[in-house]
Amino acid sequence: MDKLEDMSSVYDFDPITGNIPATKVEITVSCRNLLDKDTFSKSDPCEYVAETDRLSAFFCHLCASSPFFKGPFGRTEVIDNTLNPDFVRKYILDYFFEEKQNLRFDLYDVDSKSPDLSKHDFLGQTFCTLGEIVGSPASRLEKPLGGIPGKKCGTIVLSAEELSNCRDSATMQFCANKLDKKDFFGKSDPFMVFYRSNEDGTFTICHKTEVVKNTLNPVWQPFTIPVRALCNGDYDRTIKVEVYDWDRDGSHDFIGDFTTSYRELARGQSQFNVYEVINTKKKMKKKKYVHSGTVKLTSLFLITHNDLDIDCSTGNPSQSTSLHYMNPYQLNAYAMALKAVGEIIQDYDSDKMFPALGFGAKLPPDGRVSHEFPLNGNMENPYCNGIEGILEAYHQSLKTVQLYGPTNFAPVVNHVARYAAAVQDGSQYFVLLIITDGVISDMAQTKEAIVNGAKLPMSIIIVGVGQAEFDAMVELDGDDIRISSRGKLAERDIVQFVPFRDYMDRTGNHVLSMARLAKDVLAEIPDQFISYMKSRGIKPNPAPPPYTPPGHTHHHTQI
Repeated sequence: MDKLEDMSSVYDFDPITGNIPATKVEITVSCRNLLDKDTFSKSDPCEYVAETDRLSAFFCHLCASSPFFKGPFGRTEVIDNTLNPDFVRKYILDYFFEEKQNLRFDLYDVDSKSPDLSKHDFLGQTFCTLGEIVGSPASRLEKPLGGIPGKKCGTIVLSAEELSNCRDSATMQFCANKLDKKDFFGKSDPFMVFYRSNEDGTFTICHKTEVVKNTLNPVWQPFTIPVRALCNGDYDRTIKVEVYDWDRDGSHDFIGDFTTSYRELARGQSQFNVYEVINTKKKMKKKKYVHSGTVKLTSLFLITHNDLDIDCSTGNPSQSTSLHYMNPYQLNAYAMALKAVGEIIQDYDSDKMFPALGFGAKLPPDGRVSHEFPLNGNMENPYCNGIEGILEAYHQSLKTVQLYGPTNFAPVVNHVARYAAAVQDGSQYFVLLIITDGVISDMAQTKEAIVNGAKLPMSIIIVGVGQAEFDAMVELDGDDIRISSRGKLAERDIVQFVPFRDYMDRTGNHVLSMARLAKDVLAEIPDQFISYMKSRGIKPNPAPPPYTPPGHTHHHTQI
């Protein structure tokens, strides 16, 4: 089919009224179980979207017959031979919280090069508002497709994410070496698919390479991609890359995957940007499995643009549904856990000055995403005076930063590790307390950070708040299976995890329940401390001589 029109925004700046769009959002479209219209192959769906004028929202069901209808403004690419397409091409829309913005999504099976939609098979449609998508849990709306009487047309999945003000682009090139052979009569036909992570643990497709035919050592063409498509301006956000062997019928064979981040990629060609392609199912079946080949970044060039967008807040700790809700009469779960553990552990710190970091927020004044920012707002001196000082800084930061996912642990673990690496003589031992809702977006990077941290004088306490599944936190704890990264086991267990909800006393006795929490969460610290000292052959300093009151002679009695 001929090249489809570029994505465009529906509403532009109006010089007469001075209206400026508040927020730009990116809509990603996926479909599941589409109707199969083709006799000998799967349908080739092309998705088509239209938006009615904001003043005539109620006419949206009339479509083109409405006098206010604005018509089509963009199409996705055509994906061959699948009834479950994940479209790479996005829609960029201006989002107005206070207005009803009606959208219609039409799906077609494209069987010719004609731009006339009546020449293609209609597969179904759905109607919704932009607010419905943005307001859905994790901004992900799933709706049935309709429009064909008596037929189940499948479902459409619409995801929205606010776009950052990052305007940079990157041109990069990859090659692979010794990928698994998947074709019976020839070598593989490999291609790669790039995904960025979301706060809820899902992934959004953002790029597909071309297919390189009949080779296990492909060199893909360089491609240019907006940095915000890869990570939405958050350089530490996990990027997952899947490698496939292309098949004509659309049933592409999975070779393996790996994870990275834009911060890692930005290092350019180096040993850090050579990745083992891992097929987890194969790894579980074969004891001697190593990997399914390697992928290497051969070059990366950054193109910088300096113009800015206007961001608007998405998180609100003043709402009672937030885990960070600031109840004037009671500490929230984060504050209770911090107080319970901190009040005990601060007794072992001589100056009671603690560096306190937040992660997963947009910072003023420019909305930069950070996964290691000082709660007190002082980049030069992040130290807070005692637990009360940390609590005060925490409450102040909630008023100034915008909560923002995904959630990355590796930056704060590496932050503490840098301090610990500088003092390995046994004179200091570092304890990192992480209080989290349990969703983690950089599991691979965090595992690597913990494995590296296991060699250093440090321990990590994780307290999980909220009702989420904490499987990932249990895995990091390593009590049952020692944590590993890149085939390397952690030298010792340095992580202790407890779920906060297990310690909520039904009678409302928070003092008792927080004492139990602190006891359990700190239980492993002494052994972890001693295991480090023993492994390094560090012995305790000799005890100081006993105190002798002035004018008295101390008599030593031998037993």
